[in-house]
This record gives sequence, C-alpha cells and structure tokens, in this order.
Amino acid sequence: MEIYEALDEMDELIQSASRIPLTGKCMIDLEAMLECLDRIRTMLPEEIRQARWVTREKERLIKEAQEEAQRQIGEAKRHIERLAAESEVVRQAQYRAEEILAQAQAVAKEIRAGAAAYADEVLGKMEQALEKSITAVREGRNELRQPPKTQTGQSQTVKTAG
Repeated sequence: MEIYEALDEMDELIQSASRIPLTGKCMIDLEAMLECLDRIRTMLPEEIRQARWVTREKERLIKEAQEEAQRQIGEAKRHIERLAAESEVVRQAQYRAEEILAQAQAVAKEIRAGAAAYADEVLGKMEQALEKSITAVREGRNELRQPPKTQTGQSQTVKTAG
C-alpha cells in the first residue's frame, strides 16, 4: 500500500534528521516532509473510500446472513409445527382407528353370539322334528312287525314259504 510507504518515508526523514543538542528537537527537510504529507492526503480519500466500501460490504453480508438465518429458523419452526400437527393428526387417527376396531370386534362378537344362538335354536327345533319323525318311524316299524289282527281281535300267524 502506498500510504504505508509514504509513512515509512516520513519516519525515515525524522530518524535521519539532524538533532539540536540539549533541546530534544531536530531539523528535517521541510520540502520532503510536505511532499510525503501531500501524498498521504491524496491517498487517504481512496483508502478511506475502500475501507468504507469494505465496511459497508461486510455489514451487508452480515445482514444478509442474519436474514437468511432468520428465514431458515422460521422455515425450521414451520416444519417442526407441521410435523407436530401431522404427528397429532396421526395420533388421533390411530386412537380413532383403535376405537373403530374395538367397536367392530364387539359387534362381530355380538353377531357370532347371535348366530350361535340362532343356529342352536334351529338345530334344537330340527332335533325335535327329527325325534318326532324317528318316533313315527319306530311306531310304523313296530306296527309292521306285529301279526295282523282278525276281526275277533286275535292275531293270525302268517306262514311264509321258506
């Protein structure tokens, strides 16, 4: 940087200046010193402008980074809220599904019990009907096994060839 070179040159002018004994003062080349100061003055506005630009650019980048960070934080919060809401919806849906399943199982149990009772009733009636039929068949067979009766009430023996 040229400004540092001009400052180094001024420092060298002061270091190499003639000393006035017992005073702590020195004699320097005024023209050389003024020339260095003029160069510094012309360079300073450019250096200051660049420093200001760097500062503004740094502040702009920091602001953009903060805005981006805030945007990402907001997006993350919305995502978390969405996940939490979805999780709550899923939890409620699971709870409701379990309720429906329990109700369906209870209804199925009632239907099975009703069907079993109905089947038992039908089978009981069928059993009674079959018992009546069996009784009638037995009675019919018994009648067939008895010898035929004559008009006087005595049974006749039928001879079969054999």
